[in-house]
Amino acid sequence: MREYAFELALCAHLEAREEAVVARQIGGGVRAPSNRVLDVLCVEPGPEMDARAALTPARIPDAAIESDVGVGRARDPVDAIDARPERARSVADRAVELGFFERAVGGGVRQTARYPDEWFDRLVAVENKPDLGDPGDLQLQLRKDASLALADAVLLATESYVTGAHLNRIPEEVGVWRFDPETGDREVVREPTPLDADDWGVELLDEHPLRTDVAPVPPEAKARQRRQMAERAYGKGWRPNAFPACAEVEAVAREGSEGLPFCHWKGRVVNPARCGPDCPGHDPAEPPAVDPDEARDGRTPWVADPEGRARRQSGLDQFG
Repeated sequence: MREYAFELALCAHLEAREEAVVARQIGGGVRAPSNRVLDVLCVEPGPEMDARAALTPARIPDAAIESDVGVGRARDPVDAIDARPERARSVADRAVELGFFERAVGGGVRQTARYPDEWFDRLVAVENKPDLGDPGDLQLQLRKDASLALADAVLLATESYVTGAHLNRIPEEVGVWRFDPETGDREVVREPTPLDADDWGVELLDEHPLRTDVAPVPPEAKARQRRQMAERAYGKGWRPNAFPACAEVEAVAREGSEGLPFCHWKGRVVNPARCGPDCPGHDPAEPPAVDPDEARDGRTPWVADPEGRARRQSGLDQFG
């Protein structure tokens, strides 16, 4: 629970201080997608950010982006999308629902606008470990991030006092922040070394007593994964979509960023997924009226309601 509250406080801080799209829990593997999940990802805007924001507030399916569907002549999705026919139609339906595709007479689809490849610039990954006295797999996790180099920079955020011994145990490329979730003070203990996200990477898959399993990852595979990560972050954000049905919980703000679930009975920010009738302080009530999109809109380059697009429903980004 301490890590969850720390993570939300850091996200609120970054949203208030940085010109970036901030998101939590983004997959950071290529050969083994579930092998690594990044605590926080900051997506810094590129020259075409406005064009991306004008498309849809949700994540655009990768199969739709990579398809042969363009802005000109309408195409049959089964012919234009590299997937089984049923999956191709599903992807097309989702892209139409988002407003990225539109239907033409005869059942074909076309893009409503060209996908802007340069909508994001740097990706900055942050691993949260408020207590360095209980590091867990921290060293291995950071080695994975530095070796694969999907992000342009990798940082460790902690509440602990950072010693030289701590710094010696993590990859030298990794920067370090000391962050106080209550005051919002952030001290740069060590600047990160820029990683070469455009070059080959080495993905650490597994460790054994006498060997480490790795896989080389070419630049084109990394570029595709980076786009998927940026899209996922754009659609997802960092706020919880659902709050507990409990009178003790309300939405509070940190550094002006609203949408943090605070429990008065526990006296702290809580994880809504772990709240329920089993809690001794549970007081059944309607969930707090919270709109994550409204809380997020206007605080970053993300736009909740692009001009000419239908307002999405909360949680829509989890599909596709």
